Amino acid sequence: MNPAFSPLFSAFYSRRFLWVLAILFTLAWFGVLDYRHLVASDEGRYGEIAREMYATGDWVTPRYNGYKYFEKPPLQAWMTAMAYTLFGVGEWQSRLWTGITGYFAILATGFTAWKLVGGERGVMAGWVSAILLASSPMWNVGGHFNTLDMGLSSILSCALFSLVLAQRDGLSRTARRNWMWLCWAFMALAVLSKGLIGIVIPGMVLVVYTLTTGNWALWKRLHLFSGLVVFFLIATPWFVLVSLKNPEFPHFFFIHEHWDRFTKDGHNRKGHPLYFVPLILVGFIPWLAQVGQGLMRAWRERRTGDDAEISAVQGFSPQWLCAVWAVMIFLFFSKSQSKLPGYIMPIFPALALLAGLAMSRALERMSLNDEGRRWKRQMIYLTLLLLIGFIGVPYTYQLGKAPYEQLEYQQYAVWIAVGLVAALAIMMSSWLALRGFNGQSPAHRLRKLLDSFLRAAIAFFVLIQVVGLGHDTHGRSISGADLAVVVRPYIQNDTPVYSIRMLDHTFPFYIQHPTIMVDMQDELEFGINQEPDTWAPKLSDFAVRWKNDRAPVAVVPLQYLDDIAALNLPMAEVGRDTRRAVFVKPTHQPAPPAQPTTPPVTQ
Repeated sequence: MNPAFSPLFSAFYSRRFLWVLAILFTLAWFGVLDYRHLVASDEGRYGEIAREMYATGDWVTPRYNGYKYFEKPPLQAWMTAMAYTLFGVGEWQSRLWTGITGYFAILATGFTAWKLVGGERGVMAGWVSAILLASSPMWNVGGHFNTLDMGLSSILSCALFSLVLAQRDGLSRTARRNWMWLCWAFMALAVLSKGLIGIVIPGMVLVVYTLTTGNWALWKRLHLFSGLVVFFLIATPWFVLVSLKNPEFPHFFFIHEHWDRFTKDGHNRKGHPLYFVPLILVGFIPWLAQVGQGLMRAWRERRTGDDAEISAVQGFSPQWLCAVWAVMIFLFFSKSQSKLPGYIMPIFPALALLAGLAMSRALERMSLNDEGRRWKRQMIYLTLLLLIGFIGVPYTYQLGKAPYEQLEYQQYAVWIAVGLVAALAIMMSSWLALRGFNGQSPAHRLRKLLDSFLRAAIAFFVLIQVVGLGHDTHGRSISGADLAVVVRPYIQNDTPVYSIRMLDHTFPFYIQHPTIMVDMQDELEFGINQEPDTWAPKLSDFAVRWKNDRAPVAVVPLQYLDDIAALNLPMAEVGRDTRRAVFVKPTHQPAPPAQPTTPPVTQ
C-alpha cells in the first residue's frame, strides 16, 4: 500500500468519525419504523399473524385472521411476537425484525469486504460496500416495510458471505469449519423464514459456480456432514411439530406453496420474463456503473482464477461466486410463474459487495492518477437523476383513481418534492467537496473523493427515507387505524366481527381482533376448508348469524353497502372511512372493553 495513504486513512477512519457515522445511520434507519401506519397486504398480514401468535400463545400453528395459515414458516412471526412481548403491539414492533435484518445485512456486507481485502484498503472497501447497500433505494425501502423478503434476503446473503469468508487464505481448519457451520445455520434460518428456497438457492448457485470454474475442491471444504447436522438441528423441529399437530400441513406447504407456486400461475402473480429488470435498475440506480465494474472484475477473476487483492484459497473466486449468485437468482425468479417485487432482493447485498470492491479500487486509482473527471461524470449522472425526479412530481396524483386517492397523492407529491430538494442540496455539498481537487497530493485527492462519495450516498439515503415517510399520506387511510379507534369500544374478546366479501389485511391488527370471513375466502381458503364452520359462505348465512348474535360487528366495503341494506337487518353504522364502514346492532352500546389479550396498538 502507498505509505502516503496511511496517515490519511488514520484520520478519515478515526474511531470518533466511525462511531458518529454509525450512530447517526442507526438512528436514521430505526427511527422511522414507527412513523407510518401498516399497509396492505404484507404489512397487515405479517403483523397480525404475529399478534395472534402472541395473543393465543400457540407458537407452532400460525393463524391469520383466526384461520390456519401455512403459506410460510414462522421465523418472522416468532421474532415479531417476541418484539410484541418485550415492547407491546405496534407498528415499529411489527417492522422491527425487518429493520434489524436489513441493518445487519449492511453490516455483514461491509464486514465481508473488509475481511476479503484486509488492512486499511479493506477498511475503505468495507465502508464503501456498506454505504452502497444502505443508499440503494430498494434495500432502503425493503428495510422499512414488514415483508418476509427482507428477512430472507438478509439471511441468505449472510449464508453467502459466511461461505466466502470460510474460503479465505490462511484460515485454520477450526476457523474454516466454524464459518461453514455459520453458513449452514443461516441456510436453516432461511428455510424457517420462507421455506425450501433457503436451501435451493444456495445449492443451485454452488452447482453453477462449480460448473463454470471447475473448482470441485470447494466441496471438500463445505463440511457437508457436520453442516447438515447443524442445518437439520435448527430447521427440522418446527416442521415435525407442526406436521404432528396438523397432518394437512406437509402437502399444502411443500406441494402447493413450493412446487405449484413455481410451476403454475394460479397464484395470480405471473409477470413478464423481464419483470425484475426495471426493479434491479431502479433498486440500485445510483450505483449501476459500479455494479457493471464489479461484474466485469468478477468475470476477470473467473478467467484468471485469482485476484491479488482478495484473500481466498487457491482456485476460489469469491467475486465470481457473488456474480453467479446475482445472475442465478435473477434467472430463477424470472422463470418462476409467481413474481413479486421483493423476490429479487437477495441479489442486492452481493451486488453491493461487488460494486464496493470495484469502487474502492477505482477511487484509489483516480486519486493516484489525478482523474477527478471520472468521478465528476458519476456526479453529473446522480445530479441528473434528482433533477429528472422533479419532472414526475406534478403527475403523482395520477397514481390515484378515486378523487380522495388523488388528493392523498397530491399530498404525497409534496413529500417527494421535499425529499428531492433535500437530496439536491446535499448533492451540491458533494460537488463542493471536490473543490481544489487538482494539484493536491494523492492522499488529499482520495480524501476529497471519499468525502464527495459519502455525501452523494447520504443524498439518496435521505431521499428514500423522506419518500418512504410521506407514503403515510396514502397509507393511513388504507390501514383503517383511525376507524379502529372508533370501533374498538364495541369489541370484546368474544365479539363476532364479520368481514363482508373482503379480507381486510390491516383492520384486524388495529382492532386487535380477527374477523369472520363472509362470502369470500381469498387467501384463507385452505384454513377455512380445515375449519368450515368458522365462516359464512353466503350473505344469507351471515344474516342468520347476525340475527342470532347478541352483539356482533360487521366490516363492510363501501361498494357492498347496497347489498347489505337489501338484507334488511337491524344494523346501525358507527363509523366509516374511505374504504369501509362498520355496523353494529342498534342495541349494541359501546362499553369499556374487557381486559385485552394484547397491549393497545401504539399509533
